[in-house]
Amino acid sequence: MAAAVDAVRTRGPLVHAMTNSVVREISADVLLAVGAFPAMVDHPEEAGVFAGLADGVLVNVGNPSDENLRAYRRGIAAAREKGVPWVLDPVAVGVLEPRTGLAREVLGLEPSAIRGNASEVSALAGMGAGGRGVDATDTVESAVEAARALAERTGAVVAVSGERDLIVSAERVTRLVSGHALMPLVIGTGCALGAVVAAYLGAARGETVSPDASGRTEPPAESGTAPRAAAASGPEVHDAVLAAHAHLGAAGILAGREAKGPGSFRVAWLDALHALDGAGVVELVGMEELA
Repeated sequence: MAAAVDAVRTRGPLVHAMTNSVVREISADVLLAVGAFPAMVDHPEEAGVFAGLADGVLVNVGNPSDENLRAYRRGIAAAREKGVPWVLDPVAVGVLEPRTGLAREVLGLEPSAIRGNASEVSALAGMGAGGRGVDATDTVESAVEAARALAERTGAVVAVSGERDLIVSAERVTRLVSGHALMPLVIGTGCALGAVVAAYLGAARGETVSPDASGRTEPPAESGTAPRAAAASGPEVHDAVLAAHAHLGAAGILAGREAKGPGSFRVAWLDALHALDGAGVVELVGMEELA
């Protein structure tokens, strides 16, 4: 876990976050705080091109427009073609169409990870009706079988976020104890987590292009093109998803020690995300392997 946290800072993955309009600012802030570089290209003709250039891609289906849906499909197609890991965040799936249809449609397109709350994961697997809008009405533990079913069906690592997160893959279930009660009162903490999962998966692919002083990524001068690392697989993906959750949760623990309410928590949380290294994250969180 410590190595995964530090790899994001060392490698500075570029994340194409196709996310909903409500959470773009905090998602970008969080990506920068953990050491990644955000881009949010949502024009259908540009999204596909940019997804192929990124190190990780997020598809967050919250608040979709027809143009967004076209962009998501093109972005996923480009990510698959280029071997870029992509993350599905099924926001409010089971409650609303057309996001539910889109999320279920793309399950067969090899997402590296799926991240949602218990109600979203259960609905996506066809084992529940969804929550109350973006809020879960089911417990994390109740979504274990749904998460297992999705992991077996798609090959993805499935993360169920809540008071105690569960990271589920075909052969493992890991419980993570972290975070703070104020986190759900700050808009976008869950959606930002999806973007960070994409960053961690991008860093797990191997060496990425280093940003220059302006924040742009440039290929090595001697090669003319940036090397494209092989996608992480198996246990590496599980551990990367786990570490992404641990980083945000550990920052929540630190922020909760000084925050007086949701407003001060948001600021303290971003500062903690920026300050924490791998060793600090490991020291703060608790983990248990369940299977």
